[in-house]
Amino acid sequence: MDVPISFPLDVDGFLRRECPTCGEEFKWHHGPTTTRPASAIDPAQYSCPSCGTPAQHDQWFTQDQVRHQREVVEFYAVDIVNDELKSAFGNNYTPGKNTAPAPTPLHEPNDMVIIESPCHPWEPVKVPQQRADSGPLHCLVCGGTYRA
Repeated sequence: MDVPISFPLDVDGFLRRECPTCGEEFKWHHGPTTTRPASAIDPAQYSCPSCGTPAQHDQWFTQDQVRHQREVVEFYAVDIVNDELKSAFGNNYTPGKNTAPAPTPLHEPNDMVIIESPCHPWEPVKVPQQRADSGPLHCLVCGGTYRA
């Protein structure tokens, strides 16, 4: 059984992310932008806009997203186990009631400002205004340093 897990986007289509190295939160655009060149290739790793450290695509979950995933899996796990036991034992098995709390839905506020790197402007990020004003940023795609 597949358990679908999705995360909300903000009104501009950005997904909240958290750097596994520095812990700073930012957002990246979910899916290709209209300005992405047809020849663009997704990088093997993305770089943090704050610290520039690269990490694999699956390493950018926020703590709230990890919690949400755990809650969803725990909620559906009881039903999956009950289905498997009923399949194995047939009418000799009476499933228990699922008492796991329903997952807490995530909400994505429309915060942060959109920044485009000069080298890969078709991969914009959103960063807190203070971060945009305070110093260099790093390109999500190549890690290059630039000023907002």
